[in-house]
Amino acid sequence: MNPSRQILVVDDDAGITNLLQEYLTGFEFCAHTAHDGPSMRQQLAAQPIDLVVMDMMLPGVDGLALTRELRQRSRIPIIMLTACTNSYDRVLGLEMGADDYMSKPFEPRELVARIKTVLRRAATVHDRILQEVGGDVVYFDGWALQRHERRLTSPSGLVVPLSNAEFRLLLAFLGMPRRLLSREQLMEQARGRAMDAYERSIDLLVSRLRQKLSESPDAPSLIKTVRGAGYMFTVQSVQGQPSWTS
Repeated sequence: MNPSRQILVVDDDAGITNLLQEYLTGFEFCAHTAHDGPSMRQQLAAQPIDLVVMDMMLPGVDGLALTRELRQRSRIPIIMLTACTNSYDRVLGLEMGADDYMSKPFEPRELVARIKTVLRRAATVHDRILQEVGGDVVYFDGWALQRHERRLTSPSGLVVPLSNAEFRLLLAFLGMPRRLLSREQLMEQARGRAMDAYERSIDLLVSRLRQKLSESPDAPSLIKTVRGAGYMFTVQSVQGQPSWTS
């Protein structure tokens, strides 16, 4: 097992999150916790999470809605937990995009086994996708970028036009997800032969790309501004080879 696998446990019961965080650490997982939708989004933006363990009953937005929200922008595996015992809830959770389901109370050791199984299955799917796309298409959080055609498609299927500089900037972000990039680094990556004087302002260029990567005003931005330091691409998963030589 890869000791760097990072698991996010989302449950409003602090006793459960603390228990699972300690237990998962014993199996060489790096475990993080959240107690509701906002704290889940914060953790996902700050950590390269490999799998989410999600309670169905949460304050505010419930686990089903959060699972649907996460699945719209990411292929990150999700295991749902619930105290409900009827099969309807299990089916509903799977229909929202969960990869597996466990009823409370549960045996922590079984949860570890389920996590390992789901991670192995996700890795197999990832490898198959890379073989099928032949390295030309980069997938990230529901988006698809066809590198050679320079064609960006949103999760809803809308084709988003990109300028030469925006394309190069997006590739720079995809090549180093969840890492702080200075303005100088991004400018160097985005600077192309066709880059005009207007596009030399990296802040304006980032702003334009951020707008194109936002399908709705209330959707969380994929590009985070780190005041005084630069920018970070908070995408959860990147599948493909985000590189370009020209």
